[in-house]
Amino acid sequence: MQVKRKDLEKAVEIDILSSSQAESLWSFLRAQNKDIPSFQMTHILYYFGGMIAIGAMSLFMTLGWERFGGFGLFVICVIYAILLIILTEVFLIRQLVIPAGIFATLVVVLVPLAVYGLQASLGYWDDHTSYRNYHRYIDWRWAIMELSTLAIGVFMVYRYRLPFLVMPVAVTLWYMSMDLAPLFVQLFGWVHAKDDFFGSYWELKQNISLWFGLWMIAVAFIVDIKNKTSKDFSFWLYFWGVLAFWGALSSMHSDSELSKFFYCCINVLMIFVGAMIGRKVFVVFGGLGVAFYLGRLSYVVFEDSILFPFALTFIGLLIVSMGIYWQRHEERIHHVLKQILPLQLRILLEKSSMN
Repeated sequence: MQVKRKDLEKAVEIDILSSSQAESLWSFLRAQNKDIPSFQMTHILYYFGGMIAIGAMSLFMTLGWERFGGFGLFVICVIYAILLIILTEVFLIRQLVIPAGIFATLVVVLVPLAVYGLQASLGYWDDHTSYRNYHRYIDWRWAIMELSTLAIGVFMVYRYRLPFLVMPVAVTLWYMSMDLAPLFVQLFGWVHAKDDFFGSYWELKQNISLWFGLWMIAVAFIVDIKNKTSKDFSFWLYFWGVLAFWGALSSMHSDSELSKFFYCCINVLMIFVGAMIGRKVFVVFGGLGVAFYLGRLSYVVFEDSILFPFALTFIGLLIVSMGIYWQRHEERIHHVLKQILPLQLRILLEKSSMN
């Protein structure tokens, strides 16, 4: 639950707090939450500038950097990384946690470029492969760069305990989920799968992405349960895990209406899971999935049906009624859930209900 200034002003109006108490409480809450990302100008500037800098060293890297040569790229990245670590330490000493997290994250973002430069200097890459392709094309040969990024990323998270550092780790895991398919083809000789790109090879990539996404969600859930601090180390793992799982699930083709209905049920389940553990990413993607399914029913299956809009309206009102019932009996429902669920999961649910 987020407390706003107007909430304290309302408490003053009805004599719950005095004006001085409200002012002191507001100052205390602002000091407590200054390092928690929120939609305020300072944090927007932090992250906007940080994302531009991260993009400059990853997605928007120009071909001009290739002129430095492989070893030149490696040396530049090492110098950059040393300066960024010094700035991270300085910002932490000054208790500027969010800028420190952004600069520490930049160190991790530089790892694949540094490894690419080192590999290029050793003759690993041909003249037709540039670093820009790392963020554009699926290739099993990126594996060394990805594993190095994961190793440095995990070390940085362990060293600094800054949640934003999990972002490049989660993105790298997502990249790996896509690069695993051609790696398996190369290792196990599944050449016949690669010949039919829109057939078995495409299905292989979908299945790997789906199960990899589920694995990331499971890891995020475990991190959520084990986390004893107010810092959110699970957000990026949930985000990229759900994106990999839902993206693979939504791209799967089936001519069976039962399979499509099952897809809708999975998305509905995602909405309920997201509501229970307090993770909006499940609700957003689950809602999109349900909307896609209902849109297909409207435009394909029941294109000429008069009753379909009425049936859909009834279902919508039924769901609203369920929400009303939940609100009126929330304490009793939570009490029943507490008797059934394991202790760690109960703690997580209690934590999410306080947000």
